Amino acid sequence: MKNMGSHAANRWRVEAGRCDLTRGERPAPRPVAVAAQPQGVVVDAARSALVIVDMQNDFCARGGYLDYRGIDITPDRAPIEPLRALVPVLRAHGVPIVWLNWGVRRDLLNIHPSLLHAHTQDGSGAGLGERIPGGAEILLKGSWGAQIVDELNPGEQDIHVTKHRFSGFWDTELDSILRNMGRTTLFFAGVNADQCVMTTLEDASFLGYDVLMLRDCVGTTSPAYCMQATEYNVKLLYGFMTDSKALVAGLESAP
Repeated sequence: MKNMGSHAANRWRVEAGRCDLTRGERPAPRPVAVAAQPQGVVVDAARSALVIVDMQNDFCARGGYLDYRGIDITPDRAPIEPLRALVPVLRAHGVPIVWLNWGVRRDLLNIHPSLLHAHTQDGSGAGLGERIPGGAEILLKGSWGAQIVDELNPGEQDIHVTKHRFSGFWDTELDSILRNMGRTTLFFAGVNADQCVMTTLEDASFLGYDVLMLRDCVGTTSPAYCMQATEYNVKLLYGFMTDSKALVAGLESAP
């Protein structure tokens, strides 16, 4: 029989005269207990993925968009070291890593005025897709600003999804990829926690995914009360708050 499907979690077996639709290669559950708030959780490592949002030069590097706007990028760089430690552990445990990053079209034909306004509210200075004086185009697909920061190392086995809205589920292939891999639980990391991370997490919850935000793996340049509200709403309405150490501890102590 011939396997037909890009991932073992969603694959037919086909031969002349018969198609086997049972998808018998689905992995057995791998329960992992994780300390979290508002209560501890047990997740299935075989059906989980890490979604890392916008850890790219325009938000996290000198010479990028936020730096050009005079914004202190230190909070957006805070997740780098925790992610450097976490990502190899998840890879070793077979948990897929999804890098979700801004990357707009050069002609901006799918970008509406309110999104342009969000990136230059008074119309002054370079905005979305435009070139920073002496630098790269802002969040343009393929540009330096849209690249993942040098300190993080996306592996060849990792998954890359380009977005052009704050939420990574809007008009992208993210949902199709995750469902094809049979992933139902998503760990969220990246920047900004109260903006692109939060809107993507909210949409994930609306679509039926189980969601956990990794507190030490997210950052934001917004005022402290924005992060406080984000944590409050994640725990109250959408899912759970935990951190990378709790996740690693759970993975390493699982049978």
